[in-house]
Amino acid sequence: MKENLTRKILKAHLARPSEMKVGEEIYLKVDQTLTHDINAVMTYLAFEAIGLDRIGVETSVSYLDHNLLYLDFKTPDDHIYLQSAAKRFGVHVSRQGNGICHAVQIARFGAPGKLLMGGDSHTPHGGAIGMMCIGVGGMDIATAMTGLPMRLKMPEVIRVKLTGELKAGCNAKDVILEMLRRVTVKGGLGKVFEYVGPGVETLEVSARASIANMGAEMGATTSIFPADEQVRRFMRAQGREEQYVKLLPDEGCEYDGEIEINLSELEPLIACPHQPDQVIPLREVEKRKVQQVFIGSCTNSSYTDIAKVAMVLKGHHVHPDVSCTCAIASRSIYKQLMRDGYLEILIDAGVRLLEIACGPCCAIGQSPATKGVAVRTSNRNFKGRAGNPNAEIYLVSPESAAATAITGTFTSAEEILGEELAKLSDIREPEFYSVDDSMIIPPLPPEEAAKVEIVRGPNIAPLPVPDVPEPHLCARVSLKTVDNITTDDITPASAEFSSMRSNIPLMSQYCYHRYDPEFAKRARELGQSFIIGGENYGQGSSREHAAINPMYLGVKAVIAKSIARIHKGNLVNHGIIPMVFADPADYDGLELLDELEIEDLTEQMKTRDVVIKNRTKRTTFRVKLQLSDSELEVLLCGGQLRYLKHELERAGSDQ
Repeated sequence: MKENLTRKILKAHLARPSEMKVGEEIYLKVDQTLTHDINAVMTYLAFEAIGLDRIGVETSVSYLDHNLLYLDFKTPDDHIYLQSAAKRFGVHVSRQGNGICHAVQIARFGAPGKLLMGGDSHTPHGGAIGMMCIGVGGMDIATAMTGLPMRLKMPEVIRVKLTGELKAGCNAKDVILEMLRRVTVKGGLGKVFEYVGPGVETLEVSARASIANMGAEMGATTSIFPADEQVRRFMRAQGREEQYVKLLPDEGCEYDGEIEINLSELEPLIACPHQPDQVIPLREVEKRKVQQVFIGSCTNSSYTDIAKVAMVLKGHHVHPDVSCTCAIASRSIYKQLMRDGYLEILIDAGVRLLEIACGPCCAIGQSPATKGVAVRTSNRNFKGRAGNPNAEIYLVSPESAAATAITGTFTSAEEILGEELAKLSDIREPEFYSVDDSMIIPPLPPEEAAKVEIVRGPNIAPLPVPDVPEPHLCARVSLKTVDNITTDDITPASAEFSSMRSNIPLMSQYCYHRYDPEFAKRARELGQSFIIGGENYGQGSSREHAAINPMYLGVKAVIAKSIARIHKGNLVNHGIIPMVFADPADYDGLELLDELEIEDLTEQMKTRDVVIKNRTKRTTFRVKLQLSDSELEVLLCGGQLRYLKHELERAGSDQ
């Protein structure tokens, strides 16, 4: 049978026989996992609680790459804990300054055909080299690290046929912005976007990575490109050509849908506040004064991205009213740009070079001014995402960001370079990088690892474990939200808040802090409660704290019109029941502090059809539980940690 690339890789990783029908659950053997510092403490606390001596996958990597702004003792303590846990359990550590997790993973660990699960929503970045890379929550990473099969609902596979070739001044960022314009932030739910066609052959791995990375903004399970000659070239440049495997979809294979984009017809685009799908042509955006330009993030900080920025800026200077900063993806890329003279051009132009880290993308430094207008090459422009809820964030390509930094308003590279625009097309990724893995700490041998003592600072609190659900639930509504609530709304970003993530009793005090400052206090006083959500509840980052904090505050269920994939998984893992209105109109009949009652809850859960009484309004409504058998079992067990211990015990008794 002819197979597309997605089905080929998933079939090769099936841990249990399956027909792989769309929407049905499949179980997969994972090859690699990755975590990053501001989410990983919960993952390793969970792995400790499981009680295994060593990871059960080929490769796990712990990245110290997000919060390198040490405001106080909390973050350095977290980093020491993560390094000691990695030594204990056989995990690689990519040290501070080595690079952003996604860029380093494909350069130093990734290979075509591998299955990676990462504790970050932008894990699909690795689809650029023909890997199946899926973002999940931290508890799922702890589960994958045990070596047990991971559950996944079989996605639809959408063929994205690319034709033509990008014009000078256009970037892969414009490709994914065009996808977002068409598909929207929730249109990718339950889908894999598989890129094929003659246009794909014109895109280097760095360009493909930008597209795959931001597939997360459509809610997609992942995105993937073929492992072709461009991938071979990339792996040769990294000194790893021997790990290259040619991997293409079969000619004439079937897909569940199709999108076609002619790259030659694209023009520079811009995503307007406050969602990455609010996309229009750059030439049509209202001209406004810009106070800040940030170039970087995992999405657009490759060698070619930064080199093109330098060529736009060459001979110019950053506008006096603009603060322009740049964060480069990895130490390896930084050194190559330095050797080739591009960093000197940036510095001469007045660009400030930041630490090699995620930083401003997740509000760790470089917050915009009051009611400021910021232009960024990162992947999200949610309200408050950059650290200031009253700022307005626009997303553009690196070329457009550089041009904007010069003029102080939205500008394309063509407006700066004119007839010299064509020179941007001459910039290519290096044929070879100078490989230096001295900032990656390899795992210790098992006998040495067993002697390692895990170091816990005073801010690292035990992992909260949810209660087993009771048969009868009667509680009030502690919060009613709107459509497209993000995990940034639930658990704010920033250096300060990120440093709290290893301490749930502390962090929970700030749950929904920017959206409703009284929520945490109200939820604690209620004891147990419901949250009501609109469409696409929990979109955005994979941070499981957006589930753990409400659980700690007594939230027993979220009732929404729809729930984002990763967040739904995190709710299940941490014992909060994700419910979807059978009739979305019932959302309008609920208000803050309404008292809701569910009789025979655990029995109704098994039917996936639950009747809820609104005792305040004297009405009833129905909700659906869009849960697989195993997800239901996790909830009935009282969360993934209890379920996982049970599964490991059962696996041990079967041997």
